[in-house]
Amino acid sequence: MNSKIPIFDIAGHTKYLKMNDHKFLLNTPKLKKESQLSSLVENQTKFNLNNCEFSIYETHRPAFGVKLHFDNIAFTAMLQGKKWMKLENKTPYFEYTPGESILMAPGETMVIDFPEADRIPTQCISLSLNPEFIEDTLNYLNYALPKVDETSQWNVHLEEYFLFNNQSLASATNNIMRIAMDTNSQKDIIADFALKELLIRLMQTQARKLVERNLAKNKSRISYVVDYIRKNLHQKLSIDSIAKLAYVSKSNFFKMFKEELGTSPNEFILKERINRAKELLANKNSIKETAFQTGFSDTNYFTRVFKQLVGITPKNYQNKVMFFE
Repeated sequence: MNSKIPIFDIAGHTKYLKMNDHKFLLNTPKLKKESQLSSLVENQTKFNLNNCEFSIYETHRPAFGVKLHFDNIAFTAMLQGKKWMKLENKTPYFEYTPGESILMAPGETMVIDFPEADRIPTQCISLSLNPEFIEDTLNYLNYALPKVDETSQWNVHLEEYFLFNNQSLASATNNIMRIAMDTNSQKDIIADFALKELLIRLMQTQARKLVERNLAKNKSRISYVVDYIRKNLHQKLSIDSIAKLAYVSKSNFFKMFKEELGTSPNEFILKERINRAKELLANKNSIKETAFQTGFSDTNYFTRVFKQLVGITPKNYQNKVMFFE
């Protein structure tokens, strides 16, 4: 669950102040000198792989209404700078910054503004993926490595196009970037394995987003369990009892949870407690009451965990939320 406070700039773009999102940044190749660029707007450096076209785009001067079209599924990620963009005929303008990624459906077009590129050049990547490779990978996963929860399948959700990079997705993206830019004669073979990992991490990130938005509720055992966790954050939650609710053994429950959401049940519960705490703090609950309502018996421990996951103390978070009201 991502708390965002909308602000509007003079051009009418919607900016979101992200109060509670830990986004993992990607590695950033060195920007080229302007004399090395064939274009100062979305200069493309392309690396062709067997099942993927990997590109680095750089923009060094302001520009507006720039269009990028993708014929195949494309995964894009911001490295440096900032863009305002929209998906043509699909979304309004939104801010696109480092730590964020977008999945483009086949045939979609980005419309991009670069209002600050003369001061802060932008750099992003795109991976245009071979559709047959995606289909073969999904077929293999569903046949050879089916999920423990038989009601769920491996699938790329094109409607879940906007993502915050978690650690796993960022690591997989950095890996394919490194391989694409390498001169290894076997890099096509290596890249195929890396692309499969990227697809798995992408699907897990999407699954977590679906669960967080409650869209998957009642469609699978994992969704039922997540709903139960959310309704009982104020109580002590036992993995043994939760596994019984899912009608699987404890070991299979851990496996089911990890393969579906890319995180352990304990990590998920802790994050959900902190997400709920942020909601309570935004509603002006005291630190002590917030800790109690989210299953923390010790206020000091709650404060320590909150700061570790959010980056600021509960009190400072509450003060920032109040400031933007």
